[in-house]
Amino acid sequence: MHWLSWDLNLKVRLFGEGIFHIFMWMVFPFMALHFTEAFGKDTTGLLLMIPPLLGIFASLIGGQLSDRIGRRPAMIFGSALESSMFLLFALSSSPWLDYLAFIGITIASSIYWPASAAMVTDLTTEEERREVFATFYTTMNIGVVFGPVIGSIFFNHHRTGLFVVCTIVSLMLTTLLFFLIKESLPPAARNKQQASTIKEQWQSYAVIFRDKIFALYILAGILVAIVFMQLDLYMGVYIKEHVPEQTLFTWGDWSITLAPMEVFGSLVGLNGLLVVLFTLPVTRLFDHWSDRNALILSSLLSGLGMFAMGLTVNVWLLFGCIMILTLGELIRTPVAQTFVSKYAPEESRGQYMGASTLQFSIGRFLAPAAIGLSQWLPPLGVFGLILLCAVISAILYLLLFRVMETKGAKQTQANPHISPESQQNKHKTKPEVV
Repeated sequence: MHWLSWDLNLKVRLFGEGIFHIFMWMVFPFMALHFTEAFGKDTTGLLLMIPPLLGIFASLIGGQLSDRIGRRPAMIFGSALESSMFLLFALSSSPWLDYLAFIGITIASSIYWPASAAMVTDLTTEEERREVFATFYTTMNIGVVFGPVIGSIFFNHHRTGLFVVCTIVSLMLTTLLFFLIKESLPPAARNKQQASTIKEQWQSYAVIFRDKIFALYILAGILVAIVFMQLDLYMGVYIKEHVPEQTLFTWGDWSITLAPMEVFGSLVGLNGLLVVLFTLPVTRLFDHWSDRNALILSSLLSGLGMFAMGLTVNVWLLFGCIMILTLGELIRTPVAQTFVSKYAPEESRGQYMGASTLQFSIGRFLAPAAIGLSQWLPPLGVFGLILLCAVISAILYLLLFRVMETKGAKQTQANPHISPESQQNKHKTKPEVV
């Protein structure tokens, strides 16, 4: 599905969100280090656990708003709140105000994302969805390529100006959403919207979380999210404390030498560059892989890539570790996004997308514990625990799909005339409740 044939909603968001992410990634890879310098490791580890905890509730609210009042209002509200928090960053003269703004941005993005993902699902077919999600992910990671490299210069020396520009760009995205985006809420959701009370809407979350298959999916996602999120958490601390300044290239009398912070920015930038260049090719390469095999392989690759960092301080070997980690990320992302869109009933799509974000919110809540653990464990011990999370995640994905296969076999035995397509759709309206 070529992007020129996309709905206008998707084209506008692809452009607006792509520009915004460039500026966002000039800031956020350095926030953990900023708070560590201001508050110390132990306090920072605890403080960074609070925003994702609040993001959990914000995600549920965002999903509920998306299904009740529509995708467009939820996205506009989230984007406007994000703009105001960047402005607070720009005006701040205290690390505590920085922290408050950081919490606000986490809440804003948690409200925005379920509606955003639900809109993509509303406007695409199941066959197109992996590639569309992959294109959005590629565009987002253009920011990951350029943002950390530029941010390593401007964050420390021109921080206020950087946040002013982020505020302006965020306001531009809000304006684009307000004037150009149209509502995409499907008819089934509109009917439910008219018939349901707020209490009934929230009670539907109880059914979602009692669904054994979806619960396994969330738990596995939490563990692998802990692994990926170390990219801008413990990895930065490890590089700052253990990786020395070293020469990257030498040519005669000319050489490029990287300080630890520049090594960190380069690694994050390389991750983004690989995502930009290879998301679509990898998505097409693994398009015929089952969701099960793709998710299991991605968990194992991400864990191995992160663990291998603890074995070296050589910048070139660290680049190799990032490549392994990124391959796992490229395999996982489109599959994980389309899994929920296939599983969720049309009338509750926003709520399922909101519930799905819990894997990232809870993962981000738990991930900063690695910074605190580094006070007591050597780097290899911390990276070993990160690898353990990835392995357990792979095991849970294997269990998840076995439960799905068992459920499908039971349905076939009960009614041998049900087609495979019917079996796949049946669980959308009757999730397995435990």
